[in-house]
Amino acid sequence: MNTMVSFPKMRRLGIALLAFAFAILPARAADEPKDILNASFDVARELYTDIGAAFMKSYKEKNGVEIIVNKSFGGSSKQAKSIVDGVAADIATMNQETDITFLVDNGLVNKDWRTRLPDNAAPFSSTIVFLVRKGNPKGIKDWADLIKPKVELIVPNPKTSGNGRYTYLAAYAYALKANKDVDPKETDAKAKEFVSALFKNVVVMDTGGRAATTTFTNRTVGDVLLSFENELLFITKTQSPGEYEVVYPSISIQAELPVAVVDKIVDGRGSRKLATAYADYLWSEDAQRIGVKYFYRPRNAKVIEESKDLFGNIPLAKIDDVFGGWTKAFKTHFDKGGYFDQIFIEKK
Repeated sequence: MNTMVSFPKMRRLGIALLAFAFAILPARAADEPKDILNASFDVARELYTDIGAAFMKSYKEKNGVEIIVNKSFGGSSKQAKSIVDGVAADIATMNQETDITFLVDNGLVNKDWRTRLPDNAAPFSSTIVFLVRKGNPKGIKDWADLIKPKVELIVPNPKTSGNGRYTYLAAYAYALKANKDVDPKETDAKAKEFVSALFKNVVVMDTGGRAATTTFTNRTVGDVLLSFENELLFITKTQSPGEYEVVYPSISIQAELPVAVVDKIVDGRGSRKLATAYADYLWSEDAQRIGVKYFYRPRNAKVIEESKDLFGNIPLAKIDDVFGGWTKAFKTHFDKGGYFDQIFIEKK
């Protein structure tokens, strides 16, 4: 019996074996996606547009590969919802922890996201301050001035905007401190009463921080815009110097701006390596200096020292210390039927 296999058959067998071997091997680097999508909050569009360009240049210099960082901007919570609804974002750069937690709860981001990167995965921070028109015609100096009669406020909606939630909580933190000497049983009620009075003076609640800026500056509505420090410094120092003034209140809130690789998306697309490199890049000196360029408070010690005179030096309340963390704060203040809903009903 002839057991020899003919050359054509051996050739076909070899090709089949090679095809099988390549099929079971991990995707080669050449087959990995050359693009990622960063879903971010609307106020950060200039920041992450510049960082995206800088990262693309850096990545090509180091790896000899051209890549693309696509971007999507909107209200932070709306962006998180859009990812859950199907937007294939490889990375989420949000303005509050609860928007990342929302992605965790929907199986898109792993629970350990805060420990994968430095500083609880927040490469930049900011705070809430006030923008008034030139000359400060209403004499706004602190939170208490915002509840005076005929003072019209522009605030992003806390239901749709992380910016709005920070604003609400900053006002609440001020009221808690202002009433620290009253009966402890009444402190919370006094704070709720103050924030309710403040929101009665709100004439427009836009869905996001950038829309609120447009209402105040382009439509010239309102006496005071409450928003992130970076947004308001950008207006007064870059866009419209001399037309507006930034007012620092006696106390505000520390706003940490977290980032997370969207695990389910990157594992599905094969883009984890590129998305992780982008996330790591946010702590580089180059990226941190871009942050300072747009008036975000940096984390890098060298860049902090370089920019220490740029930012207002005021006490900043921390969400964990004052409100017991974002989960508790959200449930108490922003869930359906929470304090904000009660205030909004009263406002109507």
